[in-house]
Parts: sequence; C-alpha cells; structure tokens
Amino acid sequence: MPLTGRKTLTQYLIEERRRFPEASGDFNALILDVAMACKAIARAVAFGALGDVLGNHAAEAGGSVNVQGETQKKLDVLSNDYFLRITEWGGQLAGMASEEMDAPYQIPAAYPRGKYLLVFDPLDGSSNIDVNVSVGSIFSVLRAPVADGTEAGREVTEADFLQPGTQQVAAGYALYGPTTMLVISVGNGVSGFTLDPNLGEFFLTHPDLSVPADTQEFAINASNSRFWEAPVKRYVDECLAGKTGPRGKDFNMRWIASMVAEAHRILMRGGVFLYPRDTKDASKPGRLRLLYEANPIGFIMEQAGGRASTGRVPMLGVEPEGLHQRIGLVFGSKNEVERIERYHAEPVRKDQDNPLFHERSLFRV
Repeated sequence: MPLTGRKTLTQYLIEERRRFPEASGDFNALILDVAMACKAIARAVAFGALGDVLGNHAAEAGGSVNVQGETQKKLDVLSNDYFLRITEWGGQLAGMASEEMDAPYQIPAAYPRGKYLLVFDPLDGSSNIDVNVSVGSIFSVLRAPVADGTEAGREVTEADFLQPGTQQVAAGYALYGPTTMLVISVGNGVSGFTLDPNLGEFFLTHPDLSVPADTQEFAINASNSRFWEAPVKRYVDECLAGKTGPRGKDFNMRWIASMVAEAHRILMRGGVFLYPRDTKDASKPGRLRLLYEANPIGFIMEQAGGRASTGRVPMLGVEPEGLHQRIGLVFGSKNEVERIERYHAEPVRKDQDNPLFHERSLFRV
C-alpha cells in the first residue's frame, strides 16, 4: 500500500487480474496506456488558453469537420492523437475506432498487433471547452474477433467492431473537472480513481460505486421538447408537476451538455439522463453514438446497479449496424429508467394531454 494509504490504479488492476490466473497481463497494460492518454489530455485541458488549445481546429481554413459533420476543436484532434500514439505501440491492440475518424484505425506495421479493440470518444462535451466547463473522455474495450482461417495480425474491418455492449471487456471515462477522475469497470463493479497531480498517479478514491434506484433529479435538453415523442413528454410532464402531480414529489432538472459530467453526477448521487430519439431529424434515430458513447456509459451504469436503455429496449443488447451508428439513450437510476421504458411500451392515451403542454406552457408543441 502506498504512503497515501490508498490503492493505485496499477495495484487495483493487479488485484483484478489475480482472479484470472491464466491472464497474460496485456489487458492491464492496455488500461494503463489508456490512463496515460487521459493524463495527457487532462494536462492539455488544464492549460487551456495558456497552451493555445482553445478554438476550432484549422480555424484559418474555416474549421475542419469530422465524420459526424461536427466542427472539430483543437482539443478534439489533440485528444484523439494522444489516444492513438500512446496505445498503438504496446502490442495489445488489433485496431481502434474513434468519433474523430471515419474508418477503423490500423495498428502501424512497425508494432505488434494484439487481441483487443479500443473504441473511444476522445473528448466528450467539447462544445464546453472554451467556456471552462467539465469535459471528458469515454472508452470501451472489446475482444478482436478472429475468423476461421484468418491469420493473426490481419487488419481490422468495421465489422469487427460491431459487437453489442454485452461483449465489452471493460469500459470507462475520464472526467476533466476541478479534479481529474478515471472511472472504470472491468466487469466487476465500478471504481473511481482521482489523479494526484504531484505524483502523476491515479489513486482509488471511490470504490464500489452504486447508482441509487430512486431519484428526484433528471437531465434533458428542454429546447428539444417540441420534437419529443409522447412517452418522453409524459415523463417530463409528470416530473415538472411536482408534489401535486402523479409522482407526488418535486424533481430538479439539470443539463450540462457534457454526457461524461452528467453520467458522473448520476453515478455519485443518482438521477436519470435522457437524450431520446426524437423527430428533429428523421435521418438520425438518436444523437449519441452507440459504440463509443452509449455502450460504455451503459456498461458503467449497469455495473453500478443502474440501467441503460434506448427508452424501449436495454442498450447493451442492441446489435450495432455501423461504426458511427446513432441511438437514443436513457440511463441512470433503475426505477426511473424502467418507468420510461414502461411509458414507451404502453399505448398513448388521449387523456395524456396535460396543462403543462397547453398553449401558454413552455413545453407546448
């Protein structure tokens, strides 16, 4: 045990590995490389304008756009590069996929290829960078499938990554806020680590994290209310009705526009987050990306006793159809998520019209 009296991330991973005597150590090495990438990003975020990392990438050319159609920030590109450069060389990975890259990333020929796949959103909530609001990184580890008759070390394809969330080996996120935290699950609960900036080490500060089953707090972007489906309108309506409504209690509403920050708050004290499918853009069945946003956050929530869903079906059971597939996401306190699923399953009643959605209401459609 270190002088601080707290367990380091390395010690934690070694203890987890002891549950599997046949393990090679590659997995631990990969997680430590991911943690190193997160440390590098945390340092860049901390310097902000002093490090000349704010603003759009290639602003002199009008700003570059990623595969999502979103303008890339300087820190988006830098963070993506940190993940690639720090994890590609160790021999644990067969390939990677990222929000910032159109196609899978092939491990350079100079490096050995391993048995895992890494998918990640290098900087979630990057629209908040320039206003100094918490941002983060999200990652997921999968096993690389090896087809019969295919030589080990082949280049990865998009199909290799199209695995449901139930097949994740590990998932986690880093939060770059007042302190830098790394929250991970290796399939045995959820643990939170805080970065000691003096030692450059993550220490276990939040063991066995658990999401309360009930809550009085929800997070949703209310500006999209006119596009919500009836079950979501019903749920929000009931929350806003407070003690005099059908729920019989008052709710608080939060919205940070950084899913990592939202997830962390819910993990710490409960709540429910909704970014549901809506009618705003019929070509997009949701806003968030399945493989490197919804699945890893869903894995964390489920491992902590919460629930993650599309609003209709469990998130981790969804069969991916594309590398950058979008999906609706609801996660957090189990009883609230199950209520939202139940509302989606029930037929819409004509008597669900409510005064909160009448002509003079903020949420009138």
